[in-house]
Amino acid sequence: MQGVHISLSIVVVLIGLALVFDFMNGFHDAANSIATIVSTRVLKPQQAVIWASLFNVIAIFVFQLKVASTIGKGTIDPSIVDHYVVFGALIGAIVWNLITWYYGIPSSSSHALIGGLVGAALAKSGPDSLVWAGIGKTVLFIFASPILGFLLGAFMMVAVSWLCNRASPRRVDKVFRRLQFVSAAAYSLGHGGNDAQKTIGIIWMLLIAAGMTDPNDSVPAWVIGGCYLSMGFGTMFGGWRIVRTMGQRITKLNQASGFCANSGGALTLFLATFLGIPVSTTHTITGAITGVGATHGTKKVRWGVAGGIVWAWILTIPASALMAALAWYLGRAIL
Repeated sequence: MQGVHISLSIVVVLIGLALVFDFMNGFHDAANSIATIVSTRVLKPQQAVIWASLFNVIAIFVFQLKVASTIGKGTIDPSIVDHYVVFGALIGAIVWNLITWYYGIPSSSSHALIGGLVGAALAKSGPDSLVWAGIGKTVLFIFASPILGFLLGAFMMVAVSWLCNRASPRRVDKVFRRLQFVSAAAYSLGHGGNDAQKTIGIIWMLLIAAGMTDPNDSVPAWVIGGCYLSMGFGTMFGGWRIVRTMGQRITKLNQASGFCANSGGALTLFLATFLGIPVSTTHTITGAITGVGATHGTKKVRWGVAGGIVWAWILTIPASALMAALAWYLGRAIL
């Protein structure tokens, strides 16, 4: 990587900005983790966010840093990274997150950050600065993760319906009310494992650019711990505007279907994190909820709501890229 002179004060400010993004990621995406368990009234919202944030942080002990490596080295050319690129990427992602949160749109914080990196890199060095293989893999999973979530959610719903065919509705409700604690924990574990690593990747990128660590060194422990804790706190405060969209507007959920949706989403997140692919928890849980609803008939899914969410997915990367490019020019003027 090229030598870049970045003052310590700027590095501290940008790390703080990255942790703000990480907090907002948890805040914005909290609805993904708690929507099913809240909408089925297993837990109150305040209890649900504490449960989700706990498992966001526990993920630090479960997953390797493969997603962080993809963000840090597999999205844009590391040699062009400086404080202006990092500033532009973070501001672009944060602004898009604020807009979508305000309007209650369950968009992807993950793809907002990737769009931010792309926009800032394009503003600085043009298309040659992009790592097309890594970006292509991410774009592929914009479509693959909701499809996989849909299929796994639908499969689990069919399996549960078959296994519980002779059980009384009251018995089924009681069992899956308890199992939803497990599925919500698993989903939050996958959420923390995939999403917190994206901020780890961008801070790691900044530290390498500033000459404070070597690309071959391990990520500093304080970066890992700080990102997981920041995201956990964000989840604890919760993005309430998005809960209703995710929990009931796509399809009506009960105890069993809530368990199946969370479990299908969690399995998708585990697979993606194991492969080092930064995916959207929003895309994943939306696919799983839709898959569960579709097993009861296509009329049970509000396809118009799901379609509106898809448009937000399509717009996220280009919109955050544009904002990041503008923020890169702003950073050149003020940093």
